[in-house]
Amino acid sequence: MNVRPSLSRAFVRQIQIALDFTVLAAAFVLAYALRFDFSWRSADARACWTQLPLVVLVQFFALISAGVYRFIWRYVGIREGRAFLRAALGSAAVLAAIRFLAPERLALFRVPVSVIVTSSAFAFGGVLALRVLRRVAFERSRHAEDRRAQPAGEKHAVLLVGAGQAGVLAAREIVGRGDIDLDVKGFVDDDVRKVGAEIHGIRVLGTTRDIPRLVQQHGVGQVVITIARIRRSEILRLLDLCRSIPVKVRIIPGLYEVLQGKVKVTRIRDVEIEDLLGRERVQLDEGQIGEFLRARTVMVTGAGGSIGSELVRQIARYRPSRILLVERAEFALFSIEREAARVFPDVSVVPLIADVVDEPRLRAIFSEYRPEVVLHAAAHKHVPMMESNPAEAIKNNVGGTRIVGELAGEFGVEAFVLISTDKAVRPTSVMGASKRMAELVVQDLAKRYATRFLAVRFGNVMGSVGSVIPIFREQIRRGGPVTVTHPEMKRYFMTIPEATQLVLQAGAMGGGGEIFVLDMGEPVRILDIAEQMIALTGLTPYEDMDIVFTGLRPGEKLFEELEMTDEKMEKTRHPRIFIGRLASWPAEVVARSVVELERLAREGRGDAVRERLSGLLPESKLAPHAPEEAPAADVRRDNVSRFPALARTESPAVLAGRQFPG
Repeated sequence: MNVRPSLSRAFVRQIQIALDFTVLAAAFVLAYALRFDFSWRSADARACWTQLPLVVLVQFFALISAGVYRFIWRYVGIREGRAFLRAALGSAAVLAAIRFLAPERLALFRVPVSVIVTSSAFAFGGVLALRVLRRVAFERSRHAEDRRAQPAGEKHAVLLVGAGQAGVLAAREIVGRGDIDLDVKGFVDDDVRKVGAEIHGIRVLGTTRDIPRLVQQHGVGQVVITIARIRRSEILRLLDLCRSIPVKVRIIPGLYEVLQGKVKVTRIRDVEIEDLLGRERVQLDEGQIGEFLRARTVMVTGAGGSIGSELVRQIARYRPSRILLVERAEFALFSIEREAARVFPDVSVVPLIADVVDEPRLRAIFSEYRPEVVLHAAAHKHVPMMESNPAEAIKNNVGGTRIVGELAGEFGVEAFVLISTDKAVRPTSVMGASKRMAELVVQDLAKRYATRFLAVRFGNVMGSVGSVIPIFREQIRRGGPVTVTHPEMKRYFMTIPEATQLVLQAGAMGGGGEIFVLDMGEPVRILDIAEQMIALTGLTPYEDMDIVFTGLRPGEKLFEELEMTDEKMEKTRHPRIFIGRLASWPAEVVARSVVELERLAREGRGDAVRERLSGLLPESKLAPHAPEEAPAADVRRDNVSRFPALARTESPAVLAGRQFPG
């Protein structure tokens, strides 16, 4: 049943080769004619026809050697043009060698130098032109089909902000497709040197200061941001400018995602809060991470969670021999296993239902699969919930880390990486204190085993399960109000991919025993996030949608910190990763403390767990406390100043004099 299509493809290829031979031959004859100004003598004509087969064959094999016949004609572009140039130079070199090195008896095959140069330009320019014409015809045909498929209706006039690489990609895609209901009126770009230039038939009409005039002049309904790496402040400026007109602001996906083929450049979407919080894409030492992961068996605990699942995606890019997905939630494990199998079919993915506190099950996994790298992301992380369940926090965060870590050391794992948190610094919550104890466990294991044990500490990740942004998004979808615990609460934010990539980088560079601290940038006020998310929906905070202050919940801080005052932050080779040098505890103290905490947890003595954590971590503030009262019902912005008690910070001195680079 596949015979006819294959015959059809073979027939098409024969036609293509025949066309190439025709162009090569015609180019050579034309070059000879020009050489003699179209006044041929019989001897010249005889030389031309004698040399023609040789020249055409040399040029044809040059095309084959350059890989030209692997290209699909309708997709040939500038990048493929380099192959035609290589073929031209290669064939010219061969013909020139024959011209100067052939013996006297083969003098008839010595092609004149001028003919070699001219025919090479004509021949390879001609075969490239054939393919360009095929692409033009294909794109016109597709454009016509798209227009026929597009529902009747007017196109939306848009301006593209940014005439750089991302803008060019967007313009080319929009212009080349007829099924997109966008009519690009022009670019705006703050590089005044580009003003007046034309890109894919679209002019750069002015700078962003000209947007109000251009919107009115061209009847623009949308302004689309097409800047690959745009700062938060610049997006906010454009949003404020366009709201004053008013005109809708949208944005294209990040250029990194587009170039990796994850999304299309025309997947234009509304500006989201992640765009306002995002930072420049992290630069990785891909070679170092590749050496760390390639061809190895990598275990990820908590593989179905927000961080764990992204770790799986990032790890798979480096082609490990096998990824072990350890997860106790069946559906979460099913989801990430199915996604990994679909996106990375060449990577072996092994789904393993297991709880990190189940030592016999984990021992069986280590014995059977022999992991070489372990990334320990399994943890209870919800702060208020762990305040109500302190025993479970110890079982999972401390006991689970101990069990997985000891097995890693026992089975000779090369590297073990604990995913820690900024809440482990001067913890005010059971969750934070349990993660601090987990760090101490890892430091102790580093002294007992040859395995490289290390911890990586970072703050909040955008979009993780239970984090503030999905909660706000759901509250706005329901019509409000949006609830904020405190008007002065601040948090550090980074994207999940950024956090996991830096975790892998730290794991690759760690020598053992370190607590790595990721540069989280500047903290962001949660109230600002709430206000911006409401505004992005087209509503006005405090007028169209209320913001209600609910008061700090048990265990919460106003500010998170990334290092303690007695920690010495050292730079690493990576500008976004630092090492917190904090003295580890004596082995017997760690062992005794962990045994006692696990015993209290097994007995379900939550208050005793809290009391013991307070004794072990003198820097912590785990004494029972009632959350501060929420402000009264009036929630207008100008009433925030009426609650001076809410403006108190947990650690103003630390934040005022931070040494950690922002």
